[in-house]
Amino acid sequence: MTAKDLITDEIPPLKHTDSGEIALRWMDEFKVTHLPVLKNGNFVGLISESDILDKMDLEETLDKLFEHLPRPYVKGNAHIYEVLFKVAEQKISVVPILDEDESYLGCTSIHQLVTMIANTGSIKESGGIIVLEVNRNDYSLAQIAQIVESNNAKILSSYIMSSPDSSKIDITLKINQVELDRILRTFERYDYVISASYQKSNFDDDLQHRFDSLINFLNI
Repeated sequence: MTAKDLITDEIPPLKHTDSGEIALRWMDEFKVTHLPVLKNGNFVGLISESDILDKMDLEETLDKLFEHLPRPYVKGNAHIYEVLFKVAEQKISVVPILDEDESYLGCTSIHQLVTMIANTGSIKESGGIIVLEVNRNDYSLAQIAQIVESNNAKILSSYIMSSPDSSKIDITLKINQVELDRILRTFERYDYVISASYQKSNFDDDLQHRFDSLINFLNI
């Protein structure tokens, strides 16, 4: 999935002639803390709620309030992971998306990203979850998949969490089966450390409830 697939029509850009007051009103309406600013249709930068609140006269236009604006953005062909990295790196709630000529295509939001990740990450699929702890040098997704598939199961999704100051990584697996006992025993026979496992059917209901709560919070 690329950045242009994430563009939302729900968040319009500001114009450089809009006032700081208008910008704050739009941020409140669309539940974001950043908005892209265009001048003659060209992307000039991303404005934040905190930067506007630091100004004294909110009736002034944005081009008078700000001489320069930061320009974080991603290209339209950027992978969703690059978009996520930009959000984390810049601590922004909205990511502008430009084409190869740096013409403005649109933007995406944290809400849109969370929704897309939920749909592409098999969160809504029924199944169990296994968390493995392995040494970085011992990590082999091929072997992990072989162990899972040898028990007539499939990996629906996986992701890795790591810390720069640790030689260990945590691998979270979403499996297409609720009953994981046989799979867990096989991992143990291969000397894998199982940090956690979730295999009760009510776990899926709880996970769905937590996801729905997150979406509702983002919509507040």
